Amino acid sequence: MTPAAKPLSIGAVVRVLADEFPDLTISKVRFLEAEGLVSPPRTAAGYRQFTSADVDRLRWVLRAQRDRFWPLTTIREALAAADRGLAPAADGHGARPPEPPPDADVPDVDDLLVRGPTRLTHRELVGATGLAEAEVEALVEHGLLRPGPDGSHGEDDLRAAHAAAGLARLGLEARHLRAFRAAADRESGLLEQATASLRGAEAARSRAEAVHHALALHAALVRGGLTGHDGQR
Repeated sequence: MTPAAKPLSIGAVVRVLADEFPDLTISKVRFLEAEGLVSPPRTAAGYRQFTSADVDRLRWVLRAQRDRFWPLTTIREALAAADRGLAPAADGHGARPPEPPPDADVPDVDDLLVRGPTRLTHRELVGATGLAEAEVEALVEHGLLRPGPDGSHGEDDLRAAHAAAGLARLGLEARHLRAFRAAADRESGLLEQATASLRGAEAARSRAEAVHHALALHAALVRGGLTGHDGQR
């Protein structure tokens, strides 16, 4: 692990930024701090300790003043937006939320269009997931797994069994997971109604897109229910 950079004094910060901002003074840094644009932590004795993030923030403020001629009110507004994860507008007034990054928990549309030829026997599914045979049987009994007419398990069953194995380590048994099946059936039924009229070559992609967005919504709701809007609960 890379050790954290040593905090800098206010004088050291001025020296670090001197090449780009030769007119920067300790008084100017103190002024920007008094305006609430940078808030370095202090020692018990009251000495400022600027972190690398504080220096980067100060550099951004100074560039906004020099290159964009933004007044402090505009800079303060832009920083407040950035602190909330928003992207400030080009003129500093207003902000927009960033595009959410791809969710690693949700397969993309192309992946959903390609369904592998996986066909596992009951015993193979047990071996692949590390679940006990009785646990797999319980997953089938409670509808979490749905083997085909020949008793084989497809790719969705394999994924569901792996997920159930992870939840089992938290003490959740098959009987506890019936709510997931009920919710999935309701969601699948809703998507089936929404896509029932689709025909032609684009039908499969449209259904895959529907599944992708439904999974993204489900993941966001479950994650949000556990963490709350501020990531803490």
